[in-house]
Amino acid sequence: MSHDIDDKTARRTVLILVLAQAFLGAQMPMIFTIGGLAGQSLASNACFATLPISMIVVGSMFSATPMSAIMQRYGRRAGFFLGTTGGALGGAVGAYALYLNSFTLFLAGSFLTGIYMSAQGFYRFAAADSASDDFRPKAISYVMAGGLASAIIGPQLVKVTADAMVVPFMGAYLGVIVINIIGSSLFLFINIPKPTPPAEGAPRGRTRWELIKTPRIAVAVICAMVSYALMNLVMTSTPLAVVGCGFDQNDAADVVTAHVLAMFVPSFFTGHLIAKFGVEKILATGLLILAGAGAVALQGVELSNFFIALVLLGLGWNFGFIGATTMLAGAHEPHERGRMQGMNDLIVFGGVTVASLASGGLMNCSGGDAVTGWTSVNLAMAPFLMLAGGALIWLLLRPKEA
Repeated sequence: MSHDIDDKTARRTVLILVLAQAFLGAQMPMIFTIGGLAGQSLASNACFATLPISMIVVGSMFSATPMSAIMQRYGRRAGFFLGTTGGALGGAVGAYALYLNSFTLFLAGSFLTGIYMSAQGFYRFAAADSASDDFRPKAISYVMAGGLASAIIGPQLVKVTADAMVVPFMGAYLGVIVINIIGSSLFLFINIPKPTPPAEGAPRGRTRWELIKTPRIAVAVICAMVSYALMNLVMTSTPLAVVGCGFDQNDAADVVTAHVLAMFVPSFFTGHLIAKFGVEKILATGLLILAGAGAVALQGVELSNFFIALVLLGLGWNFGFIGATTMLAGAHEPHERGRMQGMNDLIVFGGVTVASLASGGLMNCSGGDAVTGWTSVNLAMAPFLMLAGGALIWLLLRPKEA
């Protein structure tokens, strides 16, 4: 009964964040769907077509630490409003760049979009702020589940807006502005207390170096980075591989859709599994499933291989990333979250940036055909899975701390 009373505010916060993830989050699949195509239409060299997508991740990486500091000082609401401002500006600059036919300006707009992507990454932490220990993994999981709705809404909005203007794709970027303006109103109803600053003379919490040296935190960060980066590495190359192996674009779209569903549908029960079996077991399961995805992909390039591998990739990401987030959220104090959560997302999205840039190179430049490139992409998963798996085993074998 006490947990229900304690979590009343947390449940209301989770509902608002789920709606934000569903509606505001729709801009991310919109932009990821058309960003490469728009970049291809603007870039002088087709090799740079996916650079706008990478710039979004770079923008998110550089925004993570200051965004976390702003939320620590001024509260979650201020940070979330800053995120929607970045998203609206990114849409406006992107639309204007398409009007001017300027690739450089388009990259700048993509960087601004990264500010929104960074703020969205903190929805999961905000869900945990006022939740009890029992409700925390469920809260994180429910908010992540909102991504399922955004994955459906975003592509549908692209169909409506992409060709709505004379300039191709411009309508979609104008639509992104509207999404951010309307969606930001959700945060007027959010009530997450700012962390109480330590009293004069009280301990100020651990430094960033002390935090990252904490075994449980270090392992959580490593597992989050590996889960997210490997998902991005393989997903980015998948459409190229599917089409390169003789299938059509509709087949590639179907494979990616199955992957996205596998990423978010499990969120409805991942939190319950963590509460029942423990975060370490679910995190380990996620890493094993990611390894299974690579193994299936290496078995062949039939369409069924792509479907099974990408479904496993989505499921492994879900268990790995939500598990790592839950582990991290319970490993630091409220007054330390400004330092810790920003550093976590800086490292995670730094890994995703490297994966995003490496994916195309491995796929297109590591062999003479699509099959060789796809093999290289999936083999590249192995050392990072061994790193994350080894770190988790090391943590489990350590003596329990008091």
